[in-house]
Formats: sequence, structure tokens, C-alpha cells
Amino acid sequence: MNVSPLSQRLAVCSWSLQPTSPQDLIAKLSEIGVRRVQLALDPLRDDPAVWGKTPQLFQQAGIAIVSGMFGCVGEDYSTLDTIRVTGGIAPDSTWEQNRKNIQTSVALTQRLGLKLVTFHAGFLPHDERDPNFAKLKQRLSEVAEMFSARGIALGLETGQETAPALADLLQHLNRPNVGVNFDPANMLLYDKGNPIEALRTLGPWIRQVHIKDALRTKVPGTWGEEVMAGTGEVDWPAFFATLQEVGFNGDLGIEREAGDRRVADIRAAREMVEKISG
Repeated sequence: MNVSPLSQRLAVCSWSLQPTSPQDLIAKLSEIGVRRVQLALDPLRDDPAVWGKTPQLFQQAGIAIVSGMFGCVGEDYSTLDTIRVTGGIAPDSTWEQNRKNIQTSVALTQRLGLKLVTFHAGFLPHDERDPNFAKLKQRLSEVAEMFSARGIALGLETGQETAPALADLLQHLNRPNVGVNFDPANMLLYDKGNPIEALRTLGPWIRQVHIKDALRTKVPGTWGEEVMAGTGEVDWPAFFATLQEVGFNGDLGIEREAGDRRVADIRAAREMVEKISG
């Protein structure tokens, strides 16, 4: 297998940089020294006056979009309990609005020429007898079909359930275009297992990886702490070795969702990956 060097597969998650415009995003990417991006689609969908010219501006600046991401309305990440109730496409109260937004995001993804989009589906029930299992499976099938019809793959974010529970759902779903966006920090933040073991379990489904780090909570039922990549509990040399072991040769999106030194922290993550990959 011909594996590209890790440093050539790096991208930056656009939302990590909290950009106010495509021009602001381009300037921050330039500071970091990475010219590849996983692009949040919601600003392009919701604010075309500001974000409508993103593809042309990226092309002029030599920036490649490796994948897209969309969020779901009504999500509340204040605590593990609030996100369990409000996350993803699980809540009935926001499903119709989310379905409409996703339809628009599908068309947008196709216009951008992207082949992969990722999102948080919400908490997946661990028991097939749970009525919510059938409901979420049906909704995921519907979303998968919207993207599949346009030749686009879908990556489910990891972390809100254990790796075996997610693998079980993916087997039941049996949708070839649905895989996983593997985030090792989320396994720690949600306290859902060992990231390296989870990587092996989910290896066959991994479409993309996030470079993000965290400290596991010491108080069960509360959030862990996201920290700068390389300063948390993810064993990065083992992580990259395991990626190679499971045959993953896709993109690595640096994500940073905490702190007020986003550009510096993402640049440090880039340097860490470059050091490990020699």
C-alpha cells in the first residue's frame, strides 16, 4: 500500500478558527501553514452574502477543501446530559428543520465537488429493543440516502457512544456510503473508552480522522477537558501506528474547539504531526 506522509494529509477544521469571513479564514490558514481545510457548510448555507464566494476565493489562494461538515439545530453542549437530549438528528422537536437543512447541505456539497461530509448523529441507543434505535436507524438511512444519491460519503463523529456500539449500528445500517470520522479526543471527553482500541474496532469504517487531544474526566458523568494536541492523554505515536495498521490513508483534520489561542494551538498540532512522521 502506498501511504502518503502524515504531514501531506493534514487539513484544518474551519470552525476551529472561528472565522468571520472566507478572507479571515484564508489569513488564519496562511499563519498556520496548512492549505487544506475541512469546511463547515452551515455558514455557506445560512449566510451566503458573506460566504457565497468561498470556492472562488479558496481557488485564488490555493486552498483545497478535503471534506465538509454540518451541525444540527438546537444542540446544547453545556453538559453531557444536555447534549444527550439535544444532539444530532435524534430529537423529534428539531428533526424537520434538520432534515430541510441537510437537504440544502447535500446540494451545497455537490456544488463544491466534495466526496465526504461529517456530522454528529446524536447519542445512539445501545440496545436494538430501544424504540429510539429503530427511529435513529431510519433517520440515518434517510440522511445516508440523500448523500448517496449524489455520490457523497457520510462520516459519523465518534465519541458519544462506545466503539462497539457504533460498529454495531453501522452493521445494522448496512449503508456503504456511511463510515466514521474518528476523533480520539471525543472518546476521552465523553469517557467512552480507549482511543487506540476504538480505532482498531472502527478501522473498517474510518473515512477521516480528527487530530484533537483531551484529558479524561475524573468525575463520571461530566465532560473531560480538551487540550492542545500533544499535551493530553492520546498516545499519538501509537495512534498513527494503528492508523497504518488498519490501512487508513485518508485526511487528518486538526480540530481545536477550546481555548483562545486557536491559530497557535493548531500550528503546534501541525508541528507535532510533522515531528512524529519524521
